[in-house]
Amino acid sequence: MRAALVKNFGPPSSLVIQEVDDLLADAGEVVIEVAAVSINYPDILVVEGTYQNMPERPFSPGKEAAGRVLAVGTGVERVTVGQRVLVLVEFGAYAEQIVVPEDLVIDLPDSIGYVDAAALGLVASTAHFGLLRRGQLQPGENVLITGAGGGVGSAGVQIAKASGARVIALAQDEAKGEVARQQGADVVLTSTADTLRDDLLEVTDGNGVDVVLDMLGGDFLTQIIRATAWEGRIVIVGFAAGGQNPIKPGHLLVKNIAVLGLQSSDYRDRNPALMRSTMREVFDMVEAGQLASTVDTTFPLEKAGDALQYVKDGRVKGKVVVVTGTAS
Repeated sequence: MRAALVKNFGPPSSLVIQEVDDLLADAGEVVIEVAAVSINYPDILVVEGTYQNMPERPFSPGKEAAGRVLAVGTGVERVTVGQRVLVLVEFGAYAEQIVVPEDLVIDLPDSIGYVDAAALGLVASTAHFGLLRRGQLQPGENVLITGAGGGVGSAGVQIAKASGARVIALAQDEAKGEVARQQGADVVLTSTADTLRDDLLEVTDGNGVDVVLDMLGGDFLTQIIRATAWEGRIVIVGFAAGGQNPIKPGHLLVKNIAVLGLQSSDYRDRNPALMRSTMREVFDMVEAGQLASTVDTTFPLEKAGDALQYVKDGRVKGKVVVVTGTAS
């Protein structure tokens, strides 16, 4: 089989495409023939050697893959050969095969294609956990989704809208804002950190936002806190805008604001059954027409480095997916 390998840390172009041995399933494991792999920004950090969790080299990066089951080890009961599946992993997906514990295998409905499934896995589970589990979003609430037009942002807009919220999308530019608008955002902003507080208060009649799914951090988060409603919930997913600014406790205290962290991969590792049931709810939304993947473009496996560079350059609107051409 072919795999994209990190042999030496470096830029996306340092990935090496190489023939390696086919994989075998030990007890409790499943071998999957990979059809599609989604690109996520942490993959870039992994290749560069700056991510917090790093395996020994050489290894294949990649946090999610869709395909069909090739083989199962002894003791596997829930998964069968030929089954269409999605897996969320820490690394290993940039390859034509991947081996995972049975607990990590998520059943994929026939109605959802491999490319769409790969594009939805990590971002939709992150948005779902962030909005519904951590943020406790309720119908009718004002929800702010930052990073609109990106992967998590696109999923967040759609899941919030499907949950009955009034959705305010903060986008980097008008083009990404238009993506959010087409996905159902009620209000689209392209505010700077300097104008965000006033803009949020204006579009909420001075009340502020009830739930925030934030990918930006930095000065944006400082202003979001000042425009959060009483008993608002802010869920921090990332800090793409830079510095991790200190949060002033007084701003939280006076309005009973909760600031919550989210690393969705923890649910994968600590409670895989919950991850599977969450993805089942995501797939139900897809089948009901409430949620769709936002695939910008696809690359073949041999161009995985180019795919990573495309994301790093900030050209992507939605998701980039690498396809192997193996699973039918």
